[in-house]
Amino acid sequence: MGISSHPLPVSLSLKDLHQGAQTNRNSSYRCLRTKVLAAQAKKGVRRPRRILMKRRGGSRRGSNGIRRRVRTLKTLVPNCDSLGLDGLFRETANYILSLQTRVSVMQVMVKVLTGSAE
Repeated sequence: MGISSHPLPVSLSLKDLHQGAQTNRNSSYRCLRTKVLAAQAKKGVRRPRRILMKRRGGSRRGSNGIRRRVRTLKTLVPNCDSLGLDGLFRETANYILSLQTRVSVMQVMVKVLTGSAE
């Protein structure tokens, strides 16, 4: 029942055990990975590519979208190329009101000219 003082027939160091475990892990991982890749290639499944982009901050990404929208708005509203943002919004509101007025005038003209009494 006591501890045997007989030496072990094989002497192993911790370094040997670690290298053996590492070799087994790497070889089994490589084997599994090649099997998975072969199965995916057989099915025609493509591995997704990861595109890593450097982030420069959240505000810069949003400001590009806002700049693009402001530029688009400047192309839609006539005679507002040299206005600032405040003037652009004011001019846009006025332009929308004038378009609504034009539409209502045209609707009245259509009713009068077609003779419909609605």
